[in-house]
Amino acid sequence: MKSKKGVTFLNLNDDHDDDKHKQMAAQSRAIPMKKTKKKRPKPMLTFSSFARCSLLSLPKFTTSSSSPHSNANSHNTNPNSIKEIDFSSDDDDDDEDQQVLEEEMVQVDFEFFDPKSEDFHGVKLLLQKYLDNYQWDLSGFVELILAQTTVGTVVKSADSEGDTDDSDGNRDGGDEQELFAVITALNFGRYQDNQCIKELKQYVLGMCKEEKTKVKLRQVLEEEAKDTGLLMCQRFANCPYQLVLKLYEALFDEISWATEDEPTAVLRDSFRFKHYFLITKILENKAQPQQRAVKRKADWDEPVIYLKQEDEIFHEMSSWSFTFELSAEEVAPPELKSYKKVGLAMVIKAEVIPKFLEKLKTLVEHL
Repeated sequence: MKSKKGVTFLNLNDDHDDDKHKQMAAQSRAIPMKKTKKKRPKPMLTFSSFARCSLLSLPKFTTSSSSPHSNANSHNTNPNSIKEIDFSSDDDDDDEDQQVLEEEMVQVDFEFFDPKSEDFHGVKLLLQKYLDNYQWDLSGFVELILAQTTVGTVVKSADSEGDTDDSDGNRDGGDEQELFAVITALNFGRYQDNQCIKELKQYVLGMCKEEKTKVKLRQVLEEEAKDTGLLMCQRFANCPYQLVLKLYEALFDEISWATEDEPTAVLRDSFRFKHYFLITKILENKAQPQQRAVKRKADWDEPVIYLKQEDEIFHEMSSWSFTFELSAEEVAPPELKSYKKVGLAMVIKAEVIPKFLEKLKTLVEHL
């Protein structure tokens, strides 16, 4: 057993033979997570051929009764559900009620699955604003993600009504399950003839206003398309960051395995990425640096707020990046009135991914 900052990992062994299921379960004050399909164990853990399992001991996940679909690109969790409880005392002469606020805690089980056709509507909902308000072949993009089962993961709640057991007692990830996250990496060269990829490149090139940067962008997306992976991770607000770390670890494991396990050389080579291209959103301070210096202490004064904290790591490690304006207008909360949401595109060399995972792990341990 290894424990850091309240996170405990256990090595679990199982005598079964099915290597298509990975479970992540938590007991008291924990979040369980599972994934079907992982062929090889991570070097840091020892598992049987049946499964790659780890027990992740975390604070109990708190959620409200509102739908997770209310906010799709922010890492901030929903407000806690609060209820008032009356603790009136029979011995109180003035008969005044004493009320306290008690946090309502809900334990949520997450499971990791390979993408499949039944996930179409859930994934499409997550990606509605992926390219702002741009009209493009989103349905075709979702179909690409679901068709690539070798590399990619969707996260669902384990207790959904559609979650049933198959004949072997394994969860099948029924189509009624609530989908919380999706992660994948798509090769620009492999899918260059798909309409959705053509339109995505057209959108990004149109958003890049600096000519020197646009030249580099064309090189990455067109001339070196076969070496470039579109890295995409979309999730709802109430996904804990311990889960996000596991998502990225699983993705890059799958990419590594695909370079060896795919049936043809063409497919194996399609996962030998040299760099990744990311599209995300951040909050940018509208005030100039000199203006921020004289702002009231109560105001936020950071130049940038990252809606997904791993994007800050990606940004620091990127070879180059650019920001672009968004057409969708969103009402910011009062404390963020001096910020505007903008798009951020980044190129990251594949060779820095191990360092990225180390930094993400450190970030999660200190949350």
